[in-house]
Amino acid sequence: MKKLRKSKSLILKIVSALMLACSLIAVCEVTNHNPSTQTVQAAKLSKRERNAKNWIAQRESGGNYHARNGACYGKFQLNIGYLHGDYSKKNQNKTADRYVKNRYGSWVNAKKFWQSHHWY
Repeated sequence: MKKLRKSKSLILKIVSALMLACSLIAVCEVTNHNPSTQTVQAAKLSKRERNAKNWIAQRESGGNYHARNGACYGKFQLNIGYLHGDYSKKNQNKTADRYVKNRYGSWVNAKKFWQSHHWY
């Protein structure tokens, strides 16, 4: 019986440590900013990039800047932590552009990922 209690205690400690680690990773992802990517230039997207961006927005929210799904918000269904309390259309677009550039390199690549995983 004593061994069983020790095992349960160890399992509880491991699960707690894993949950804490996952929380820290999420916080780091939201707060870790590379200064070189802080400002996303308002460079015009190519027609192909615009089409991919719009395609994703339609699948994520139907193009609705006020759509909400759990911790995700807006036209691109971004984690609300990424928006830092600014839910404006301008910030949603800027943040989505930065996220896609850092994670996929382009909206076209993000669309390809979305098509195979049904999320981006």
